[in-house]
Parts: sequence; C-alpha cells; structure tokens
Amino acid sequence: MKRRVVITASSAITPIGYNKNDIIEHLREGKSGVGVLRDDGLLTKHIHSRVFGTVDYPIEYGFKRQYRKTMGPVAYYACQVAKDVLESSGLSQEFVTSGRLGVAFSSTHGSPTVQRDIYKTFFSDLDSKFSSIGAVDYLRSMVHTTAVNISRMFGITGRIIASSTACTTSSQSIGFGYETIKYGMQDAMICGAADEHDTTTVAVFDNLLACSVKYNDTPECTPRPFDTNRDGLVVGEGGGAVLLEEYESAKKRGAPILGEIIGFACNNNGGDLILPNLNGITATLRLALEDAGIQPHDVDFVSAHATATKMGDVIEAQAIDAVYGDGPLVTALKSYMGHTMGTCGVIELILTMYMMEQGFIAPTLNLENVDERCSMLRHTREVTDTETKIAAIQNFAFGGVNTCLLVKNGRDADT
Repeated sequence: MKRRVVITASSAITPIGYNKNDIIEHLREGKSGVGVLRDDGLLTKHIHSRVFGTVDYPIEYGFKRQYRKTMGPVAYYACQVAKDVLESSGLSQEFVTSGRLGVAFSSTHGSPTVQRDIYKTFFSDLDSKFSSIGAVDYLRSMVHTTAVNISRMFGITGRIIASSTACTTSSQSIGFGYETIKYGMQDAMICGAADEHDTTTVAVFDNLLACSVKYNDTPECTPRPFDTNRDGLVVGEGGGAVLLEEYESAKKRGAPILGEIIGFACNNNGGDLILPNLNGITATLRLALEDAGIQPHDVDFVSAHATATKMGDVIEAQAIDAVYGDGPLVTALKSYMGHTMGTCGVIELILTMYMMEQGFIAPTLNLENVDERCSMLRHTREVTDTETKIAAIQNFAFGGVNTCLLVKNGRDADT
C-alpha cells in the first residue's frame, strides 16, 4: 500500500536570510542576496566572476565540542537546519532514535575548505607537515559528512541516503526520502543538503565560461534568468532541510502540515554530461505528473531551475512550454540568491511553501527584457497575490541528471 508523505517542518539558511520573515521580505520587496565574492587569498585573483550568493549574517550554532570536531563548515549548516526541524517537529527523542527516522542529506563536494587544507599539506614538505593532518579531517571533508554528522548529533539510527549529484542533490534527497516513506521503509526522513562558501566551485564554472562576469560592480543585478542580458550563473551557499512524515501519523499527533509531496521523478539524459537536453527534461516533468496522478493544468506554479546560462534557460523554457504551456506562473528563485548548488532544490521548495502559505508568488528578479526564446512562458514579473494549490520544483545537474518534485499546499492536504 502506498502511503501519503507530508512536510511537517522546514528550515533554510540562505543568502536572503535564515529567518522566515526575512526571506519573505526579500521575496516581496525584490531584495537580492548576491554580493561581492570574498577573497580567499588563493583562487580569487584568477577568477573573472567576482559575485557570490553569500550567507553574511552570524549564526549561533551552540553545538557541543564532541560534535564540532568532525564538522567542516558544510556540516555546520546541515546540522543547524536539521536541529531546527527536529526542535520544531514535536517528535519524541524515543522516535528520533528508534530507527523509524532516517536521513537523506548530502552536498556537492563535502567540505572543500577542509579538503584544500589537506591538499596544501600533500604538496608541501610532508616530512615536517604530515602530522598536521588531523585524525578527523576526512570525516570533516567527505562527501557524506552532512548526513552522518546529523545522524551522530541526534542519535538517528534509521537509513542514511547521501546522494551527491551536484545541482539535483537536495531534490534527490527529498525525492528518495519521499519514496522511502511512501513504500513503508521509514516513517519519517530528514531531507536536504548544504554547501559552503567555496571559490573552487566558482573557478570550475568560471573556467567553463558559465559564470556571470558583467555585473561584478553591481552584484545585485545578477543573475538574470530568462533575461536577454543574462550572462551566466552566480554561485551561492547555504543549507536547507525538511522533515517528511507519513501522513496518518503526522495527522494523529497534530503536526502542522506545511505541504504534501505528491510526485517525484528523476532520470538521466543518457548523453552529454554538460549540455541540457530537451527530451530528458520534458520526460522528467511528465513522469512527475504521472507519479502524482495529476494533469498539467493542475499545476499552478513552476519554480524553474533557471540558472541564467544562455542555453540552459532556453531549453528549460521549451520543456515547460511543451508540458504546461502558458498555464502556470513561472519564477526563477535563483535570481534572488544565486545558485546554491546542491542545496538549491530544498531551498526553492521551502521558499515555494512560504509563498503558498502567504498567498503570493514572487517575481523573477532582474527580468527586465525577456529573451524571445523564453517568452512563451507566463513569467512572474511582479509580486502576484494568488492561491497556489500545486507547485513544481525543477532542478537539473551536470551529468545529465533531471529532477522534478510536485508539492501540494499544506492547507489542502485533507481535500
């Protein structure tokens, strides 16, 4: 028997805020969270793009030292949002440690800043510096450091899923968590991802000529998804987590239902590892609708992946048009904070749920002149007060990985 899966808690650390009200204010007032790339004293001088979606406010973590020693910056983000969702969830400690709660969480790289320190040692005088590599440095840097640090800190003994697929990392985490509960393998899952400030990622995309460079002096003017004058993506950082639960148990214990995951799809283009593929993306969107058992006209809003690259936005626009036509409103939330890499899916899901709850859709920031190749969509150009019953969150990654999540408004869970 397939079970329903609802979202009962969420938390996001983003370049436009950590507090829910701050995030909503940025969305309503069109405030960008993109700023100047911090100088790391190493790579920055070689990078053409000087913009970044930075978390530039202090966060009081309060983690005990016994947990901090295995955590790099990325795990701090991850454990903080996981802590937030558990504290607001109302779940008992007995349930958390029972094995019925699992974790689906990862990141793009693990902790690159920790990795960089290790590599520096490898390429220096090893005879004198090898001992400086700590016994826990691998635990701090490994790609599944987020998932296992969460499980360790909170005593979670259920299954661990740490899928690291670049820009679809957190979307897969949520999708796989949804399937795990739907088919009865767990009763609840903490799902999400985190990525830290890292010039290595900027350098990679910069070298591929995929980063924004024209707006280094006016960082708030980029990225520009679907706009004629877009010139590439802006890398960002942050963390996000949602708590997924089986519907009946959540309802029985009186948990607030923020949303319901009603559909998920993930596939691969089976070809080029970088270029977007219209057939692959279109197939993913249709598979998600099939999984949810709904029709395209049932979807009110599309949170587009829309990274502001030249061809990525065009291919995605064509896929949205092929599946939905000009029915749903479309917004590119990366326009506010840049591309938070593996975290983008969970953050965009959380922001979408905020907007669903508040009864509005935020516009795509910096969308001044729509590229005619993307003009067939119903772009959100200004704050639009509207009821959203079902939304689609789309994310696509290097390697040809495509994902789509379909979420139902929490207030409609009983209808």
